Amino acid sequence: MMGLISIVIAVAPAVGPTISGLILNALSWRWLFLVVLPIALVALVIGSRLITDVAETRRTRFDILSVLFAAVGFGGLIYGLSSMGEAAGGGTHIPPLIPILVGALALGAFVFRSVSLQNQDRALMDLRPFRNRAFTISTLLVIVSMATLFGSLILLPLYLQNVLGMNTLETGLALLPGGVAMGVTAPIVGRIFDRFGPRPLVIPGSILLSASLWGLTTVDEQSSVVLVIAIHVALSIGLGFMLTPLLTSALGSLPKNLYSHGSAIVNTLQQVAGAAGTALFITLMTTGTASALAAGSTEIAARAGGVHTAFVWGAFISLLPILLSFFVGRAPDSSKE
Repeated sequence: MMGLISIVIAVAPAVGPTISGLILNALSWRWLFLVVLPIALVALVIGSRLITDVAETRRTRFDILSVLFAAVGFGGLIYGLSSMGEAAGGGTHIPPLIPILVGALALGAFVFRSVSLQNQDRALMDLRPFRNRAFTISTLLVIVSMATLFGSLILLPLYLQNVLGMNTLETGLALLPGGVAMGVTAPIVGRIFDRFGPRPLVIPGSILLSASLWGLTTVDEQSSVVLVIAIHVALSIGLGFMLTPLLTSALGSLPKNLYSHGSAIVNTLQQVAGAAGTALFITLMTTGTASALAAGSTEIAARAGGVHTAFVWGAFISLLPILLSFFVGRAPDSSKE
């Protein structure tokens, strides 16, 4: 089941650039939103009719203060990270450190309030799942994986278009094999997980992910498109080997009363990690490009240098999942309970 869900979680953003390329090749950028709008409306109607409650529910007080702390906290951190790229180009009016500091303080207040309310079962997000070692390690690995996925997905199209000179359609088609590879991998990984558990999948997946990012540090303005596609496919397979086992281990390691909170934590941190990964990679690319231009490089060489800088940082970060992958444990077998 998690293998099938991972197809949606991982493949949807992976094939996004291909669909966007097809649209932008013939229409203006506004059509990206016009095409998605009816799809969203159809999903809303179908979801409202077919999705039903299967869990036990109870009445509880809605803590508006926690909502405000979370919004300011996550929003401040993401805004601050994305502003660092603008600051490197001299285009921001607010020092990035200010929203980052405000966001960190707000998140600290959110955590403090959640801990103080969770013993009364009133917390907006119960943080007790983090007491579970398997959940914490798996969730941390999911965060790094999603940040890498979205960071790479935003950076590769920019590299293909601004450095190698490809148009939007060619760029989308170049990224399609990676999305297909991830989609094919996910259900197979789900079957392997059922037999052998997460560690035989997560360890080689994290190594392949890191090797792919180190491979992307070698690309420049002379690189072959075939090489970039091959590295992207390897990166996608590595992520495919990681996401399904990690999501299953994270949620499967929790007791029943913490399922909903564990799911909320994982879903929230996935979205935040994707946004943070995008902001971080763009910031590093912008900073690297500005430094290369200041050193006298040509515009294309400077852009290639900025991409190189972002992938170098991403490659170093990818060493952490390799270390953590050896501590991933198998989720309990519910069939034996």
